[in-house]
Amino acid sequence: MAGKRFLMAGGGTGGHVMPLLAVSDCLRQRGHAPYFIGTRNGFEAKLVPQHGYPLEFIDIGGFQGAGLSRKLKTALQLPASVSRCFSSIGTNRPAACFSLGGYVAAPPMAASFLRGLPVALMEPNAMPGLVNRIAGRFARKALLSFYEAAKCFPQNSVEFTGLPVRDAFFNIQPKPREEWLTVVVTGGSQGSQTLNRGLRELWPLLQDSQLQIRIIHQCGTREEAALKGLFSATGLPGEVKAFIDDMPAAFAAADLVVCRAGAGTVGELAASGRPALLVPFPFAADDHQTKNAQAAVRAGASLMLRDFEFTGIRLLEILNALSSDRDRLETMAAHARALQSPGAAARAADILEEIALKQ
Repeated sequence: MAGKRFLMAGGGTGGHVMPLLAVSDCLRQRGHAPYFIGTRNGFEAKLVPQHGYPLEFIDIGGFQGAGLSRKLKTALQLPASVSRCFSSIGTNRPAACFSLGGYVAAPPMAASFLRGLPVALMEPNAMPGLVNRIAGRFARKALLSFYEAAKCFPQNSVEFTGLPVRDAFFNIQPKPREEWLTVVVTGGSQGSQTLNRGLRELWPLLQDSQLQIRIIHQCGTREEAALKGLFSATGLPGEVKAFIDDMPAAFAAADLVVCRAGAGTVGELAASGRPALLVPFPFAADDHQTKNAQAAVRAGASLMLRDFEFTGIRLLEILNALSSDRDRLETMAAHARALQSPGAAARAADILEEIALKQ
C-alpha cells in the first residue's frame, strides 16, 4: 500500500496520547505519515513533537463532568474547532481518522464525518466516554479493550483488540517467590492524595507488624519532600519518589501493584502479568475507572477498594492476607496475564489501512 496520511485524534491525558503514538509508530514503519490534532494544554503538546509527528492545535475543553462555565466555554469553542479541523482535512487530505475519544477528539471526528472521511475509534475503558458513544454510531470500526463496552456500539463495527501497551511490559517475566513482598504503589504521574494518605497511615502499622514488606511508592511532586522524610524516619525498606522513570522495571520487581484503574494502567498490568489492588478515581467521567476495576476483579486479576475505603488499616489487612497466601497472588498474576492483548497497535494500523482502501 502506498504511503498515506492519517489523522490521529485525541489527547489531554497520557492515557489517550500513548496509544495513539503506538499506532502512529506502526503506521510510520509501514511508510505512512500520521499527523495529530490536539491542544496546547494536554500531554500531546509535549509527547507528539518528541516522537517526531506534526501537531496542529485547536482550542477545546472538557464538557462531561465540567462546571457550567466550562461547558459554556466549550460550546462556544466547538464550532471554530470543528471548522479548523475541517480545513485541516481539506489541506492534508488524510486517508482515514483514528481516535481515542475524549473531548480533544470531538472536533476532528466531527469534521471527519462532515468530510466523509472514514473513522476508526478505539475505546480503552469498560464504560465508553460520551464522545465515543456518539461517534461510535458513525465510525467504521470500534476497537475495544473490554467486552462490557460492546453494548454501546453497533455490533458489526466491534472488534476486541485491547489497548496498545509498550513492548517492555510484555517482556516482564513471572515474579519468583522471595522472602520479602515487594509492593509498588503509584497514583500516576501527579500522584494521588488518597494513596499518599493511606500509605502514611500504613507505615507505622507496618513497623508494629511482623510483615516483610518492601514499598516502592510514586507519590508525585507535591508531597514528595514530606513523604520522603516520614518514610525515612520509619526505617522501613523501600523508597518514596516523585516519579518512577522506568515503570516496566518497577512492575518487574512487584509482587503486587497498588494503583488507580485508568485504562492504560489496567492494560500495563495485563501485559506484565501483575496482580493489583485497584483504587478507582471516583470522579472519572462516567465512573469509568470503577467499571475498569470491576472487569479486572471479575477476571480474577485484581482486588478493588473504593476511594473512601482506602485506609492504612484496610491496606494492612490486605497485605497481611496476601503475604500468607502467595498462591493467591500467583493465581491473580496468571489471570492478569490472560487478559493481555499483544499486537493491538499493529491490528489498529491494519484496520486503518483497510478502511482507507475502501474509500
